[in-house]
Amino acid sequence: MGKTLYLLRHLKSSWDDPAIPDRDRPLAPRGRKAGKKLARHLRDRDVAPELVLCSPAIRARETLDAVRSALGEPEVRFDERLYAASERELLDVLRGVDFGVGSVLVIAHNPGLEDLAAGLSGVAREKFPTGALATLAFECVWSELQPDSCELTGFVVPREL
Repeated sequence: MGKTLYLLRHLKSSWDDPAIPDRDRPLAPRGRKAGKKLARHLRDRDVAPELVLCSPAIRARETLDAVRSALGEPEVRFDERLYAASERELLDVLRGVDFGVGSVLVIAHNPGLEDLAAGLSGVAREKFPTGALATLAFECVWSELQPDSCELTGFVVPREL
């Protein structure tokens, strides 16, 4: 049975106060506006992941809040390992997902998220901007995810919605 992985880069964050530590930066007004578009897109496409893995950074949490009503009722886990994670670290987290889970949404950061999408699909994107959502499909179990094991079946950015 096929599985689906959604990779969502957090929405645009605010740089209004340079004294705020990176992990505590909130979404910018532009990010909140994009979140409404993205939520509508997710709802229209019936995206309902069984599990959401989210970075604990404020901007990632607020991204989840912006789209959560469109996702059904997934299990949500905030995972410290997702903050500033590399491609390899993200892949390690995904390999730990229970084999019975059919779909996962990861909300995290670049460059790790962009590198993961390119590595798993073999498709490099020119840009993976804030709010970008990549959808990947694969047939193996989570523990066997490896480079080029997924098909990129969708890619959207809020400005195109």
